[in-house]
Amino acid sequence: MNSFPTTGLFVGGLAAYALGSISGFLFRISPATARRAGCGFGLLGAVLQGISGLAALLGSSVEWSIPCAVPLFAYSFSLGAVSAYFTVALSLLAASVSIYSFGYLAGMEKGVESGRKLGLLTFFYNALLLSLSVVFTASNAFLFLIAWEMTSLAGYALVTFDHKSEESRSAGLLYLIMSHVEAGCLLLGFALIGQHAGSLDFHALRQAGGLLSPPQQACAFLLFFLGFGIKAGVIPVHIWLPAAHPVAPSNVSALLSGIVIKAGIYGMVRVFLEFLGVVPNWMGIAVIVVAVTSAILGVLYALMEHDLKRLLAYHSIENIGIILLGLGAAMMFQTAGYPRLAAFAVIACLFHTLNHAVFKCLLFLGAGSVLHSTHTKNMEELGGLNRRMPWTSLFFLVGAIAISGLPPLNGFVSEWLTYQSLLAGFGAEKGLVGLMFPIAGSLLALTGALAAACFVKAFGITFLALPRSPEAENAQEAPTTMLAGMGILAFACFALGIGASWFLPVFEGITRELVGVSARGDLTLAHGFVISSGTPHGGSVSTAVIALMLLALGAIPAWFLARRFAVRRVGPTWDCGLPGLGPENEYTATAFSKPLRMVFAALYKPRREIQTVFDVSPYFPKSIHFESEIEPTFENRIYKPVQAMVYWISLRMRAIQAGSIHAYLAYIFVTLVILLLFGVRP
Repeated sequence: MNSFPTTGLFVGGLAAYALGSISGFLFRISPATARRAGCGFGLLGAVLQGISGLAALLGSSVEWSIPCAVPLFAYSFSLGAVSAYFTVALSLLAASVSIYSFGYLAGMEKGVESGRKLGLLTFFYNALLLSLSVVFTASNAFLFLIAWEMTSLAGYALVTFDHKSEESRSAGLLYLIMSHVEAGCLLLGFALIGQHAGSLDFHALRQAGGLLSPPQQACAFLLFFLGFGIKAGVIPVHIWLPAAHPVAPSNVSALLSGIVIKAGIYGMVRVFLEFLGVVPNWMGIAVIVVAVTSAILGVLYALMEHDLKRLLAYHSIENIGIILLGLGAAMMFQTAGYPRLAAFAVIACLFHTLNHAVFKCLLFLGAGSVLHSTHTKNMEELGGLNRRMPWTSLFFLVGAIAISGLPPLNGFVSEWLTYQSLLAGFGAEKGLVGLMFPIAGSLLALTGALAAACFVKAFGITFLALPRSPEAENAQEAPTTMLAGMGILAFACFALGIGASWFLPVFEGITRELVGVSARGDLTLAHGFVISSGTPHGGSVSTAVIALMLLALGAIPAWFLARRFAVRRVGPTWDCGLPGLGPENEYTATAFSKPLRMVFAALYKPRREIQTVFDVSPYFPKSIHFESEIEPTFENRIYKPVQAMVYWISLRMRAIQAGSIHAYLAYIFVTLVILLLFGVRP
């Protein structure tokens, strides 16, 4: 396919997103029309851009620009391999969420207040998709930062959709503050590199990395790492993520956690592997340290959550850590002069980026279906949904298996590739630096085990056993369009897992663009049925064979049971002599996480309160109220002291705002004198 159709399809996708925004605003007085137009144009834009992204990913890169009177502020686009890859990921999620939203948003038409806001929701929904498309394809820092700010503003409007809720307003304010900090860091970082490049065009910035002095390179790295790290939600700048994602509408939460935070990963990959050139070893080490910290603490905090959407938000922090492990390893391999190992680590990083986008979006959509049907996110009030919402239960289970890294789904493949890249680093690097790789690998294994335990809790407490509330008892299956959106993503989890060996060759152009080599021949064996680690002493795995073995192992006991117990017998469940088992006898989410809360008590610093109400005698309690919580460590130890310091400085700075024109003139005079005395002379 030549460049003109590819460019036309991409521009058509942008136009569809723009029309979706405009229609949502114009039809805001007609909620049904706004919903259909907004979701329809969102789906159309996703399809058009998905086709253009696939064409660019499988062929040559495409570049085009819009004329501008000021060359420094050019509106130029590039659909290269990396941009096309993220565009395809965005399109897959946007299409699934748009289909899902047809049914999900229909429930909002009933309320007068929600109906009036529905048009604005579709306006900002399509604006978010439009701005993300530009972020992934902009080839000029000026255009990139404009689109970045649009993404932040659209995200803020969507997070605060339920503006009457204090929780939504607080989360939105925190999101906006952190977005401004990240934008400031990126602006300074691009200004620093652009000063040496003489241009803000990405082609010029790629050549500027070797012109930076070591202090300038370090300063640029820290600015970009902080700016993109806030968007990605890495610890300790993660606090906005578990606050904002749960309060947004569920279809928006799926996009925020699935693809918006991946904009931070896209920026890091671009800057660290292209713009900064060959970086010192300490930068790769810093990325790996932050990655391990985010992965471990993210899953540990997720284990303590009983809010289903907040639990999923913390798992986004965990998986961002896993993604950054691959990126940090790639940076270290590139510094050490192992381009093929760097290419393999880049593949692990970017493949897990796509996989996490797919299964995390699926899980958030599943949680949205549960919330849509039961009107609660509290797992302690759920249960028994497997019989009432069988398809939602199945799709959520697929996402839970994928995020736990179990074969043969997609999460297993990308985590396996990450393990292999870390093991290869242990053999390539010597000394203490080499020890980082097996340590990081072992902590990644611990993260995987804790993630599996967390989703045993999430799925078991939410979908199995008996209903714990009337809302769960009366739950009904989600509408067809919502199931269709989840079904597409569930199918993608299987396709990217079982068919991973046929999908991995698409990374050939990506690794050539980022690290200058292709690892295509080292990735697959046996005509594409086996995935290889790419190293002589590494491992290999075939998810297709694992899938066939699981099918065979499942068929044998099913055949045996069908022959042995042809007659079905139904009997009462053993109830320990009690009059009957009820919801009060079930295992709770609090009880499930109690052992880990005790093991990691030094981190959690748990607090509990027990109140007992007696009827006649203290030996016969009438009711027992139990409340438990953990300390928000980062908020209490880092952000609250910073907030107090900012307030303290602000109060003292009020003295210079006296309202006197004479004082303001004096400030200007003093400033001019200082500039004349200490200003730089030609």
